[in-house]
Amino acid sequence: MELSNIYYDKEHYVETASGNKVSRKSLVAGAQNIVLTGKVIIQCDAILRGDLANIRTGRYCIISKGVVIRPPFKKFAKGVAFFPLQMGDHVFIDENTVVNAASVGSYVYIGKNVVVGRRSILKDCCYIADNSVIPPETTVPSFTKYSGSPAAPVDELPECTADLMSAYTRNYFTHFVPRPRGPEGVNVWEKKPDIQALSL
Repeated sequence: MELSNIYYDKEHYVETASGNKVSRKSLVAGAQNIVLTGKVIIQCDAILRGDLANIRTGRYCIISKGVVIRPPFKKFAKGVAFFPLQMGDHVFIDENTVVNAASVGSYVYIGKNVVVGRRSILKDCCYIADNSVIPPETTVPSFTKYSGSPAAPVDELPECTADLMSAYTRNYFTHFVPRPRGPEGVNVWEKKPDIQALSL
């Protein structure tokens, strides 16, 4: 599954020593509470609410355009408390999705326009289909595809899901390159990678 190059404007991104690529048009609130382990892409209009609680991502996490990552909260008699959000390696979150989970495992695919309810737990190697709503405090098991509103298990994933997601996120990162000077490149939002190999 070879991806075509996905171009971005270099002047609109900050690149760190550990290989992270963060759009200047994203909102990273409470940056001191956010740890990006390395090779993480945060695209434009994404929002990370590190001002509420700590957020930690693994390596090769792709956070697409318009995604909101917000630590989970719980209401108490004396007010509201926020809790850290932990994300594993090789996680892909597609456009306009809201993640309010307590934890997201490794090798997880989350589709477009998804809402992941507060304090949910997404185990390793799970797949959330486009336009799904994960109810609060749901645990999504490993090797399971969830779909619907409210989302429910609809299929099982193959044992090679970790290898597929690892290859997919590495490929995406490798092909996420600065727009070449001179000939006009393909706009990053017009060229979407093919993920049919992961869609069961």
